[in-house]
Amino acid sequence: MIEIGIKGKKTAIVTEEYTAEHLLSGMLPVFATPALVALMEYTCSDSVQPELDEGFGTVGSSIDCKHLSPSPIGSTITCESELIEVDKRRLVFRVCARDDFGEIGSGIHERFIIDNAKFMLKVNEKIRLLEQAEGANEAQN
Repeated sequence: MIEIGIKGKKTAIVTEEYTAEHLLSGMLPVFATPALVALMEYTCSDSVQPELDEGFGTVGSSIDCKHLSPSPIGSTITCESELIEVDKRRLVFRVCARDDFGEIGSGIHERFIIDNAKFMLKVNEKIRLLEQAEGANEAQN
């Protein structure tokens, strides 16, 4: 059962793959905001997964975060989350990230509990429609 107060914690080492330069979110070799957001989402998602029934997961629906300080390659990033609100399938987390020198980011992240199979039915329908459109485009050319 999902209850307010569930906490999560994840760490990551800043490597070139996580830099703004590599992820095209900037030109500098520092921890990228998209990498920070991904770590925040992962921390929240993983914290509640053990509480979900088999075949269920969560998907992110919004994040409001501030990236406050740069972190160089080699830094250890520690992200911590706490579930602060549960409204049926909607989960709201407070999240904070730190590097070796202090806080680098914080925010609020919202996720929804989903039935994985039902969710993928919707995705597969979109794939089918895309393939259909591509086939129609090829036939016209």
